[in-house]
Amino acid sequence: MNVSDSEVVASVLSDAGYSPAGDISEADIILVNTCSIRENAEQRIWGRLDLFRAQKKKRPQVIVGVLGCMAERLKEKLLESDKMVDMVVGPDAYRDLPMLVETAASGHAAVNVLLSREETYADISPVRLESNGVSAFISIMRGCNNMCAYCVVPYVRGAERSRDPETIVREARDVFEHGYREVTLLGQNVNSYSWEGNTPIGFARLLETVASVDPGLRVRYSTSHPKDLSDDVLEVMARHDNICRHIHLPVQSGSSSVLKRMNRKYTREWYLDRIAAINRILPGCALSTDIIAGFCGETEEEHLGTLSLMREVEFDFAYMFKYSERPGTKAARHMKDDVPDEVKTRRLNEIIALQNDLSARSKKADVGRTFEVLVEGPAKKPAGAMMGRTSGNKVVVFQASDVQPGDYVNVTVTRSTSATLIGNLTP
Repeated sequence: MNVSDSEVVASVLSDAGYSPAGDISEADIILVNTCSIRENAEQRIWGRLDLFRAQKKKRPQVIVGVLGCMAERLKEKLLESDKMVDMVVGPDAYRDLPMLVETAASGHAAVNVLLSREETYADISPVRLESNGVSAFISIMRGCNNMCAYCVVPYVRGAERSRDPETIVREARDVFEHGYREVTLLGQNVNSYSWEGNTPIGFARLLETVASVDPGLRVRYSTSHPKDLSDDVLEVMARHDNICRHIHLPVQSGSSSVLKRMNRKYTREWYLDRIAAINRILPGCALSTDIIAGFCGETEEEHLGTLSLMREVEFDFAYMFKYSERPGTKAARHMKDDVPDEVKTRRLNEIIALQNDLSARSKKADVGRTFEVLVEGPAKKPAGAMMGRTSGNKVVVFQASDVQPGDYVNVTVTRSTSATLIGNLTP
């Protein structure tokens, strides 16, 4: 989502006459787009600001701005950090950037972190930054209403609001006409997308409409919330071969009692029912997830419940983290972060070890199979190889001399590594 926001920022500044610098040493404005979801993400930003400080010492006229979630949450602290940050701009204030740059250039602190109930940037055509020319992100909604106990997103991105579906379809058609062959529809909870126009539209209909732009356009989406993933979305996916057979469905914990404390609004049984529906309607669909180790009050038995759910579902991939308390959240205000760090680390390592085994088994099962692969570009190694992704979002490396990014090719997998499928082109 930060990539999508950065593309909106680039568009706003481009329309105001600014252009990207080739190197940080040539930049008159240095912007960093931030995330506050996890503590380590914020720590990386403070490290990045140290690098910007060096630029500002050499060239005091350089304007440094912090954008996004961290800007909204830490506005005072950022402005007081050695007077090095000149602009603090929240995720709903990007339209004001040209004016804020002028304010900062005049020597005054430029701040706008007000959240909006309407802003979706629907009319802004994003500038595709560092794009491979094949895959594009399209934001379909902003904000979140779920209020998970551990999550800061509703506080820094505001209430949920959906974007006009006509603008989404128009953007998808535009990127396809410009050579892109894959779009990812983005939202904190895409399944709750809802447009109350003359004809109300939910996510299933939106997904089908985007998929109908052209059968040569692959469509992905992220992220789904288990409580809202309905059979009608899965049935739309089954009807359209160009909707990718991959669902990212964050479980966070395999214990119903932990899920209740997290305010996730579903149980272990509900989650497994959704997995069963995916397997029934979309057999062979790849599954990925998010898992938090050591949430408030997590017992050893609850941790083992997560491991057992992982074995039952057999995820292809997972993002795995230790719980880190985020200031202002319900958990920070009302729960005790009482799982010792060494216990969190041990549990996380057990989760990672199990997922590594599941991922390896998943890739090994693909050996001998032939997949349609969307070519993204040259592989890092070996020399002359190309890489792309399957519909299930698995990376495939293969030797080829006559294919281009954006081509669809058939590849038969001959072997696998821990992260990659390796194969040969198939006629």
